[in-house]
Amino acid sequence: MTIIIAEAGVNHNGDLSIAKQLVKVAKDAGADFVKFQTFKADQLVLRSASLADYQKNNLRSEKSQFEMLKDLELSDEAHRELWTFCADLGIKFLSTPFDERSLNFLLELGCKTIKIPSGELTNFFLLEAAAKVNFPTILSTGMASEVEIHEALACLVDNGLDRDNLMLLHCTTEYPCPYDDVNLSAITEMQRIFRLPIGYSDHTNGIDVAGAAVALGAAVIEKHFTLDRGMAGPDHLASIEPVELKAMVDLIRIMERCRGDGIKIAQKSESKNILIARKSLVAKHKIDKGEKFSRENVMAKRPANGINPMLFPQLIGKVAHRSFAQDEQIEIED
Repeated sequence: MTIIIAEAGVNHNGDLSIAKQLVKVAKDAGADFVKFQTFKADQLVLRSASLADYQKNNLRSEKSQFEMLKDLELSDEAHRELWTFCADLGIKFLSTPFDERSLNFLLELGCKTIKIPSGELTNFFLLEAAAKVNFPTILSTGMASEVEIHEALACLVDNGLDRDNLMLLHCTTEYPCPYDDVNLSAITEMQRIFRLPIGYSDHTNGIDVAGAAVALGAAVIEKHFTLDRGMAGPDHLASIEPVELKAMVDLIRIMERCRGDGIKIAQKSESKNILIARKSLVAKHKIDKGEKFSRENVMAKRPANGINPMLFPQLIGKVAHRSFAQDEQIEIED
């Protein structure tokens, strides 16, 4: 089954009570994981760093990136509460570390899966630390070229991560992502190139693209969600709301069933219709005994309980052993 990661991210706005509401929403929607982001602003960004354009548009303030991130930090104690809350509710807790300290804290908390975000794909220090743990690791590839992905994978494997523990997420790092930049074909191409499970981190508006990604074989879907897109914060506007999250989970489960195994055969449900929908060879008009079968006196009509019309070339020129009325089926013994 497709792994569904409900990305709460920083849509808690630094408020533990909102974070817990997001956990409940993810659980009620049927997601496998609810994911947050673990960082310390002073370990993540220079105080002089500017905001991304989408952050400027969504934040509704003049804060610096450092100030924004500082407000969105969750304390260690808040993480512990969320871990217990998720366990009690029956949904898996996941969080993205942005630095080595955060990674080590999440491991101490009990996380057994590591999710490395797109922005850290070139962070040697985090990749090295994550690789040494050798836990199942999901690497997002937004903004990355094929060469950069190969380099990141080499760094992980060279530092101790088994390839069997690796999964990649195709991603476009823009919020929301324009449809022209989605490039879903990258999922199948990455499967071919990297020979790893490939998922999709979806930043488009709505849920349709996530469903399409599953139809193409995505092993994981990650999607930002919020309690309310109208809330102030960097990621709310590009997130889906609770009703949409539930609809996305339902759509994904349908797409899984529709995807099938790719083997082209008559399916069980349609086999009963072969007799009705296909045709047999019949007399186009009256055929006398001794007359030769030809295009002029033989045609195909339903049902398919007689000679397969594909055998007609073998019938041409053969002599009728008996006479036929119009529309009478021609049998092998005839």
